[in-house]
Amino acid sequence: MGFRWPEALALLAVVPAFFLLYLRLQRGRARRALRYASPAMVAAAVGNGPGWRRHVPPALFLAALALLLVALARPVAVVTLPSREGTVILLMDVSGSMRAPDLQPSRLDAAKAAASRLVDKQRGNDKARIGVVSFSDQAFVVQPPTGDRDATIAAIARLQTQRGTAIGQGILVSLDAIFEGGGDELPSDTFAAQAAGPQPSAPPARFAGSGPATIILLTDGVNTRPPDPRAVLDQATSRGVRIHTVGVGSPNGAVLGSGPRAFNARFDEAMLRRIAETTDGEYFSASSADDLTRIYDDLGTQLVLRTERTELSAVVTGLGAVLLLAGAAFSLAFFGRLP
Repeated sequence: MGFRWPEALALLAVVPAFFLLYLRLQRGRARRALRYASPAMVAAAVGNGPGWRRHVPPALFLAALALLLVALARPVAVVTLPSREGTVILLMDVSGSMRAPDLQPSRLDAAKAAASRLVDKQRGNDKARIGVVSFSDQAFVVQPPTGDRDATIAAIARLQTQRGTAIGQGILVSLDAIFEGGGDELPSDTFAAQAAGPQPSAPPARFAGSGPATIILLTDGVNTRPPDPRAVLDQATSRGVRIHTVGVGSPNGAVLGSGPRAFNARFDEAMLRRIAETTDGEYFSASSADDLTRIYDDLGTQLVLRTERTELSAVVTGLGAVLLLAGAAFSLAFFGRLP
């Protein structure tokens, strides 16, 4: 648990101050009782009748005061909530290096199997519309976001390797697939218009479906086409789109080709971490087909349950109010008056 305004916790010092004041009042009450000549009157004044019950309302009051002061500091906690995911885009690298066999039978085949498994497991989750975008030297919408799981799985099965790795374009095309046009400027339109100089700002586009959106980016390479993926992340963050990134390949990469055409296919881990961190997503590394399956299973679960930092001020305030009411009710029940 954390606090948005931790400085307010300094006010908790008034709680022990009130406690000490209460003890002082109780001692003064006992000293005044000793002035009575009759032992019966002394016992009545000290309060042997009510006993411990007379301390309950003040104790509840102090506990309620402490909770209300904690609420003033605006506590937050990470809690698991039902997801309201509206659109999920599977952004998949189909560059030539995805033919590498370090993930059996190949990187692309392992990725297609894991992605199809994720889609199949979402058949009971009618909140998510799933689409597919592929990228090599360019990016294309292979399947627009849909609730038809069979259509999405068929689109994944059609993916074939090409040339190049345009991760930045893939992100922009994924955002295009998430949002409706409706006359609004789309992210890829913004990139295309950069050569024409400064453009007037356009209102945010609308989601194609209800609820927020997520992109699951899978790649095994380094971006080789403009734009730089990190330069377009504001397009996602300004619209609340979260991007999870998955780096595919063994730690040492895989050598493809032979002779002067040979190259080592490795992914840019630093860039993938940056994309995930900037958009409040998660980064994963898959060095085997089993890793990839496990990662996609975890991501599939997150489409149903999602951890978020949630402010608990209302809950803590409610508990404080309950303690105040309990103290008042106890005092009325046993003493016929409010404390």
